[in-house]
Amino acid sequence: MKYVNITLALCLMLFISCSGDSSDIPNSQQSVIRENPVEPNVWLIDPNFIIDAGPGIDGIPALINPETIMADQITYLADDDLVIGISNGTNQIAIPHRILDWHEIVNMDNFGTTMAVVYCPLTGTGIGWNTKINNETTTFGVSGLLYKNNIVPYDRATGSNWSQLSGQCVNGELIGSTPETTVLTELTWGLWKKLYPSSRVVSTNTGHARQYQNYPYGSYKTDNERFIYPIDPLINNIPAKERVYVINSGNKAKVYQFKSFGNGKIIKDQFEGKDYVLIGNSQFIVSFELDENTINFDFTYDFNDGEVIMTDDQNNQWDLFGQALSGPNKSQFLKTSHSGMMSYYFSVESFYPDSVFYE
Repeated sequence: MKYVNITLALCLMLFISCSGDSSDIPNSQQSVIRENPVEPNVWLIDPNFIIDAGPGIDGIPALINPETIMADQITYLADDDLVIGISNGTNQIAIPHRILDWHEIVNMDNFGTTMAVVYCPLTGTGIGWNTKINNETTTFGVSGLLYKNNIVPYDRATGSNWSQLSGQCVNGELIGSTPETTVLTELTWGLWKKLYPSSRVVSTNTGHARQYQNYPYGSYKTDNERFIYPIDPLINNIPAKERVYVINSGNKAKVYQFKSFGNGKIIKDQFEGKDYVLIGNSQFIVSFELDENTINFDFTYDFNDGEVIMTDDQNNQWDLFGQALSGPNKSQFLKTSHSGMMSYYFSVESFYPDSVFYE
């Protein structure tokens, strides 16, 4: 086992949370105030791997409908900063890692859908969840718990705990439920603003006093030996913090490295009985599930720093979010690859020790 100074880590996280607590949350969202129920409750994950990371419930304050500004007004991002982009088919919003590193969850119901972008800075994983669950719209908050270094959000409607990487509710009233996911893409700010110069971007005017110009975890994302929670020795000789793309199914996962895409490539692949198309280069990787309507499409990589990233033999042009921008399928979307996301490699092994690699 690789051990870390957990006391130091907890002190750091307490420092991060010192200027925000549940009082930062609108009254309408303070529907559940409860203690962390680690010991007495039933969990779908091994409670021996759950730790209380220190800040407490909402000690790291999730955002709700944060202010956004036009991309050309952004001055706090460098071209190589990472952002998570979302689209509703007409408009696009970018949420920078510089915001997500400090808040971890961004809830939105002002973007044509109710959703939460859940990001874990310790595992480098971001995913979008629909926040309408059992016909009730809720928001997600940061519970202060970690499972194998990964964020454990909770929903404010029931106080149930969810595992981001397991993709389900693992404790509480909604145990066993799975959220509907939405398409996200992770890429550099420099590329995003070329693709979507008219998009909006979450601003630093969040209502919280945070040093968004600084990364809150020091050398964490570049130090391959530093972890908040101990991990088993890695099986594969890959840097622990290398960013990889992963598609998971149940307790299995398939890993794709940037080197497999070179300067630009389309990969058609199968995993656990499903067919996928993956599009990527040195700056991004996205994937979509193929169904009976698209399985026979012959896709071609066709990206030149514009919205179109691939074409097909049906004369369709597709964007990063799987929307056909032109052609006979115009305005239609490819099927969401619900389990695809970027991740630090070590987290894939932690959650999916039998993961396989695309060769």
